[in-house]
Amino acid sequence: MSWRLRVVHSTGFAYHSPVTSSYNEARLTPRSDTRQNVIVNRVETVPATRSYRYTDYWGSAVTAFDLHAPHHELEVSGLSVVETEVGHRPDEEDQVSWDEINGEAIKDRYDEMLSYTEFVARNRQLLSTAKKVTKGLTPQEAVEAVCRFIYSEMEYVPGTTGVHTTAVDAWTDRKGVCQDYAHLTLLMLRGLGIPARYVSGYLHPEPDAEIDKTVQGQSHAWIEAWTGGWWGYDPTNDTPITEQHVSVGVGRDYADVSPLKGIYTGGGATDLDVIVEITRLA
Repeated sequence: MSWRLRVVHSTGFAYHSPVTSSYNEARLTPRSDTRQNVIVNRVETVPATRSYRYTDYWGSAVTAFDLHAPHHELEVSGLSVVETEVGHRPDEEDQVSWDEINGEAIKDRYDEMLSYTEFVARNRQLLSTAKKVTKGLTPQEAVEAVCRFIYSEMEYVPGTTGVHTTAVDAWTDRKGVCQDYAHLTLLMLRGLGIPARYVSGYLHPEPDAEIDKTVQGQSHAWIEAWTGGWWGYDPTNDTPITEQHVSVGVGRDYADVSPLKGIYTGGGATDLDVIVEITRLA
């Protein structure tokens, strides 16, 4: 059964003094893939700008724009209507073995999704734990086992971490948010040799959502792993990907998919409140 969802995401910056020029990228457009179909999407700014779109290296849609008139604030809003379905794991006959995962062909093909990053840095303790948690399991079973382990060991506490927090930092306190859960899962999966990528998007909070009822949605993050095909799992909620999940960007970690980033000339900036409203239309 598919859902049709409308998502409105508003964000931006407030500047301490007038900004005379700024160059920005917004990743607010959901993906069209085997699980999702984007029906409507537009990205608007205040002040108004001329923009252009491109698809980045990782396959995420980017709206790029620049401003060259003095402004104290920049507001960016994305509106999308998207149809979603439940995610599916690779069929049994398509699943790969550990020997195939560890083969040179897979390592070469998915090198970037096996590499460590600033957010997802190598950690000997977590790699050792990953091997214990997944002993005797297939690669596909290992993905879910790692997700369940992170879910059981971490405490979801908003405000305890920020966008610059690394996986190891969050693990030290055993507290964090969806970004941290995803980064920790990626660290362990990559340590096992399983290609894994970060997914940004939105989550409708109600599995039995009423039609045409607008609720406060959530910017969300989860992971996709390759075990013969790409498939997703949400370690923050210990659940497979459902119709409630709307994916927007994929990459090695959060740095590749941040919703809004840019450079500017002028005073310092403060992030505006992020508001996500989501409505089930059908």
